[in-house]
Amino acid sequence: MALVPLRPGRAASRLLPLLCGGARSKGASLSPGAPGRLGQRRYKKDVLPSPDGPAPSVSITEIRQYLRAQDIPFHDGYSCLHTPSLFVGDRGDQPLSANAPFTLFIDKTTGSFLCTATLAEGTWQDFQANVEMRLRGISPIPPAKSEEMEEEMRQAREDARCIWERALPLWELLDEKETKETKALFGISQVTNATLKRFGVRYLRTARSLVFPWFSPQDATLKGLKLVRVEKNGGTITYVEETLPRFDSYLNLFGLPLIGRRDTELVLTGWELDALALHQAAGVASLALPRGTSYLPPTLLPYLEQFKRITLWLGEDLRSWEAAKLFARKLSLKRCSLVRPGNLQPRPLEALNQGLNVTKILRSALLASHKSIVSFRQLREEVFGELVNTEQVSGVKWTRFPELNKLLKGHRRGELTIFTGPTGSGKTTFISEYALDLCMQGVCTLWGSFEINNVRLAKIMLTQFAGRRLEDQLELYDEWADRFEELPLYFMTFHGQQNIKTVIDTMQHAVYMYDITHVVVDNLQFMMGHEHISVDRLAAQDYIVGAFRKFATDNTCHITLIIHPRKEDDEKELQTASIFGSAKASQEADNVLILQDRKLVTGPGKRYLQVSKNRFDGDVGIFPLEFSKASLSFSSSKSKVRLKKVKEEKEILANKIVEGGSGASKKP
Repeated sequence: MALVPLRPGRAASRLLPLLCGGARSKGASLSPGAPGRLGQRRYKKDVLPSPDGPAPSVSITEIRQYLRAQDIPFHDGYSCLHTPSLFVGDRGDQPLSANAPFTLFIDKTTGSFLCTATLAEGTWQDFQANVEMRLRGISPIPPAKSEEMEEEMRQAREDARCIWERALPLWELLDEKETKETKALFGISQVTNATLKRFGVRYLRTARSLVFPWFSPQDATLKGLKLVRVEKNGGTITYVEETLPRFDSYLNLFGLPLIGRRDTELVLTGWELDALALHQAAGVASLALPRGTSYLPPTLLPYLEQFKRITLWLGEDLRSWEAAKLFARKLSLKRCSLVRPGNLQPRPLEALNQGLNVTKILRSALLASHKSIVSFRQLREEVFGELVNTEQVSGVKWTRFPELNKLLKGHRRGELTIFTGPTGSGKTTFISEYALDLCMQGVCTLWGSFEINNVRLAKIMLTQFAGRRLEDQLELYDEWADRFEELPLYFMTFHGQQNIKTVIDTMQHAVYMYDITHVVVDNLQFMMGHEHISVDRLAAQDYIVGAFRKFATDNTCHITLIIHPRKEDDEKELQTASIFGSAKASQEADNVLILQDRKLVTGPGKRYLQVSKNRFDGDVGIFPLEFSKASLSFSSSKSKVRLKKVKEEKEILANKIVEGGSGASKKP
């Protein structure tokens, strides 16, 4: 029986008509395309703030200097600075007491703060403004959220309460047979009723879903829910999540109310059922991240500051291992240990079901950092892991471009892909679908579109996502926009020429805040104009390519960089040497993709995708593409695809000699 990872969650609003009689605020209908929906536009993808905006970055040195200058006591934590809160206790013009509880946490990377006592949060500029108010004898005021966000959270709490009241504890189901069948369906037959009761897990009969509550750490009120249901397709089981509020606002560290103040060790998991299994099998403090292995929101870091040791056991595949290493950087490497996935170390729930010694697995966790590698001994386990998990090492597979999988094998972190093609061939349209395919599988993606604006890009991607012309079916817009909004997709607000340092700083911010693992830059030429005029353009391009190469390696992030080709004869096919600039771009790249557009006199041209460099395993080749104007989609030709792998030069030369031929061979 094959298990498929959790699919990205969505707002659980589709369940509400059944449970709450369809009542919603503002008269909104929950049925896709129902009357009244067209007036309710909620399509607002997250965009990264422009560095030219009103919120400049701040360094940890500047934060410390400011706190000392204002006589605010603080001490260093792992990810945050700890200070007494401005929003509790004495609010006069007297200095904050060092004896007061240190309940306000300032993120060392961004300067954002959170008060765990009052849940007040805001930017570094908000913190400074409240300090100034306090010095003038004015009571600090927590930064207010927008009315729209407040209304959305209020509605989510109301809807969550409606569902929660109708959900039942599994052990209170009248039919014992139903209880056993339900537990077996979710793979929790070994999880006791006492464990389910301790974590407050319930079951919603009407939706056949487990219900996991989100209680406020401040007053234990219900803030939201996550529902998990099972879908079966043959021998494959897929777990589908839905959340209230919607996924990007769902920030629940499941199990947090059960953590004691004296707990200093924690196991962090990527799934609520794994947290249950860990507590039952090993009696350890365990929490589940709200978005699994895709994202660790920085706003949750203050709640993890009390722990001196954190073990990350996020899953059983290579993707969870990569995520664990990424999250360990954010949590501070020196206190983190990682459980390496393997046959004898599956995810916690599976370990419980197999009767494995969970405590022994936790003790064997590897330190997240070490000073140096002195021999093969430190590497042998990682090498073995790659040999065992060959398919996972090759990366995330494309679902829309299976022929690309045959060549590149998959999309891997830490690589640099160069993409080029003739003007007007559809480079942006293709690469948007290429990135969308990965994003739909949970790859957190950042788009930097300097050539076309974000509205037009989002329209292209939404059309590709829906697979139809929404202009002709506006009644379906909200249904598809709501689904599209749940993707882990972000946009930079740049347009036109930009400085490379500004772009890199924004990418660095995105990796920290949103755990971005794929960055698309369209295109390199738009960063050339801001370099020093006195610098040779080729040298400037080499510097930019080198900066992206270093960023990809240092942040374990895949960068797809679009570069225009040189001006060449339209009748000639592009080659790796056709990429504009020096040879550094193709040398630094792990992969080189070329969109070939073969013009025909008698009709429209035929487009092909050529892989001309593949550092992973050397397979290169070319395959045809078909373009659907209605869905703006490139799909591999449905006819027999003649996938041509280019052989090594010696092999080609040998074939020519055998055939008695000489001179240049035809291009595939």
